[in-house]
This record gives sequence, C-alpha cells and structure tokens, in this order.
Amino acid sequence: MRITVAIHKAYHAASRDFHLDASFATTDNRVVLFGPSGSGKTLTLRAIAGLMRPDAGSISLDGRVLCDTDKRLCLPPRERNIGYVFQDYALFPHLTVRQNVAFGLTPLFGRLSREAADRVASTMDLFGIASLAEVRPSRISGGQRQRVALARALVGEPRALLLDEPFSALDIPLRQRVRVELAGILNRLDIPLVMVTHDPADVAFFGGDVVRYADGKVLDMQPAEAMRRSMVRVA
Repeated sequence: MRITVAIHKAYHAASRDFHLDASFATTDNRVVLFGPSGSGKTLTLRAIAGLMRPDAGSISLDGRVLCDTDKRLCLPPRERNIGYVFQDYALFPHLTVRQNVAFGLTPLFGRLSREAADRVASTMDLFGIASLAEVRPSRISGGQRQRVALARALVGEPRALLLDEPFSALDIPLRQRVRVELAGILNRLDIPLVMVTHDPADVAFFGGDVVRYADGKVLDMQPAEAMRRSMVRVA
C-alpha cells in the first residue's frame, strides 16, 4: 500500500482550540498511528475514510487521489471503498448479525443479489460468526461484536482497512487472540491496514511503519522494529 497524507484541520471550541497537522508517506502494508489519546490519530483516520474534510491538504492511496483541497476534490466515503471499524464498533442494534454484515452491500431499495448474499455468508464463515446470523448485537459478546464489525468492513473487499483502537474494549487475553485472528485474515485476504492505537502491544504485534503523534502533530515515522528496540531500552 502506498499512502500519502498531508492535511491540516482546525477546531475551535469554548474550552479548547485544536490544530491537526499530519504529514507522512509510506509504502508499507501495515501502518500504525501511535500516540496518546487526543493527539489527532482518529481525526487522521476519519480524513482518510472521508468522514472528515481537511481545511487544507491532500490524501492519496495507491496513486489514487482521495482528497486535494487545492483542486477542490474530496471523494465521498462510498467512492473511496475503504473499510472502517469504529472504536465502539457502531453496529446497528435493530439489525441481526447477518444484516449488519450485509449493510454496505444492501441496495437502498430491494434485496441482496445472490452474489452479494454468498459473499456475506462466506465472510461470516471466515470470521466464525455464521452461527450468530439471526442474533442481534446486544445478545453477543464483545469479541463477537468486534468480529461482526470487522466482517462488515471487509465484506465489500475494500482497498484498505482502517481500525480505530480495535482492541481497547476487550480484556487482555481476548485482545491477543483477536490480534492473531485478525492478522491471519488480513494476510489471507491481502488487505492493507491503517490502525490507530495507544497500546505498544499493537505496535509490537502488527509491525509495519509506525507514525507517532503528539498534540495534533506527527513527530516522526519509523519501522515498528526500531520502535520495539527503543521501548526495550527504555524498559
């Protein structure tokens, strides 16, 4: 994956002004946006997905321009074909697991095509949630809800997968298990990943390039292996 981000966004509120200045470029298939809460990581992820329009700058993915404010170009989320998993999963409580997974493939009016229905079924099989197809999200565990959210994000065969603090709601033993499952699925599907986290364990596991954030700015970018070595020295 080749992703280039160079954006600026200003937020003004009664209690705080916040300025995001994020700039990095990488060719790695695994990119981790790492830093403390409130440092601008999620805003960057939302800008890549098309859920936030920068005040200035540009974003490109594999040579395709997603946003360029100088050219007044900013593709809507649906046209970017990027999977996004929110920190709280954002599942629809009134829909079943099958309906949640199928949501992005379902026409505004009408039913899923046979091909789309088969893809939903195979994706649920891949994530081990086929037995939950007719259950609503409130009746399943946190780990299962995460699998549903991942299946929904990947069923449309996106060009990249964006994850916002994907393991923060899981207990520690479950985090490690889901990390392994997710890595295996991403490798099998050959899907590039951009992940937001403040957990060094995510950096250590997923590797790739690590973009470090603080106070709305990108401090630097380095390979995960170099960051792991520096963490060991500090410890």
